[in-house]
Amino acid sequence: MESTVKNLHIEKAKSSKIGQVDFSNLSFGSVFTDHMFSCDFKDGMWKTPKITPYQPLLLEPSARVFHYGQAVFEGMKAYRDDQDGVWLFRPDENFKRINKSSVRLAMPEFPEEYFFEGLKTLLQLDQDWIKPGIGNTLYIRPFVIATQAGILASPADEFKFVIICSPAQAYYGGEVRVKIAEKFSRAADGGFGFAKAAGNYAGQFYPTKLAQEEGYQQIIWTDANTHEYIEEAGTMNIFVRLDDKLITCPVGDRILDGVTRKSVIALAEDQGIEMEIRPIKVKELVEGMENKRLKELFGSGTAAVINPIRGFGYQGKRYELPQMADSYANRFKKQLLDIQYNCTDDKFGWRYRVM
Repeated sequence: MESTVKNLHIEKAKSSKIGQVDFSNLSFGSVFTDHMFSCDFKDGMWKTPKITPYQPLLLEPSARVFHYGQAVFEGMKAYRDDQDGVWLFRPDENFKRINKSSVRLAMPEFPEEYFFEGLKTLLQLDQDWIKPGIGNTLYIRPFVIATQAGILASPADEFKFVIICSPAQAYYGGEVRVKIAEKFSRAADGGFGFAKAAGNYAGQFYPTKLAQEEGYQQIIWTDANTHEYIEEAGTMNIFVRLDDKLITCPVGDRILDGVTRKSVIALAEDQGIEMEIRPIKVKELVEGMENKRLKELFGSGTAAVINPIRGFGYQGKRYELPQMADSYANRFKKQLLDIQYNCTDDKFGWRYRVM
């Protein structure tokens, strides 16, 4: 079936594969819904966007994305509440950030109307994939790639914007311990660490693999210049609790301006928790363990929401954090989930209704 709604061309899948999916046993990011959204940039403009059945992309082997890494992406979630309503969480922030990332990689910005119309229509078509219950979500992955054929080392003139969706449960499970990087870095001044560029993540895989071989799950990245300051925890922004004070790193060239990070800061400030946004030295964590002032470490991000860090390793020594009965991590996670699943009032105006 084909139809046109406003500026959006729709081709529906002939049948759904949802019946083949075990929603109680999902591996993150491995199962995808029936439809996808896409839009091509050619001749200096974005063409008519479309929704089609989920399918492979046909690209030339010489497409610039394969050779020069012009690729950016976002991570979002859709939530279903107890009244069968479907919500997004601060999607305007994701839209602004994917365009900010695109600009940094010499890629064209995507029109706001196309983004929201396409996303809402896609979610309405695949709404049966959005299951109720805290922890159940539909993970949404918008991305942009350079599709122009040719291996000239210059920015492409042709691109494809795509949105795919994957049903998900909790991203991380179990206790997480991290190794503080002493050699490798995620990003450098003047680079594009602030962008959600594909290459940023590819560069993390090898150091993370080495850390995992030592029994850690992730890495706390440090600054490229001195390795004296912590920056991010794996793919998450990081928060440090010293006594009852909450501290997180400032964003800039090297650190992603996380949507969940912004939300945690707003929640903390709203509750009168002392909040500092400043550079954090590695030695503050070590000294905090020695003088027992370090109460918590946790990461924040769309996939994980809030992920407590139980311990860290540095210079060959391992440190274990205390168990907290009323941790900030658990408190903020519950508050965020309550807002995302429409279980409480949204005084911040973060929820965005899809249907």
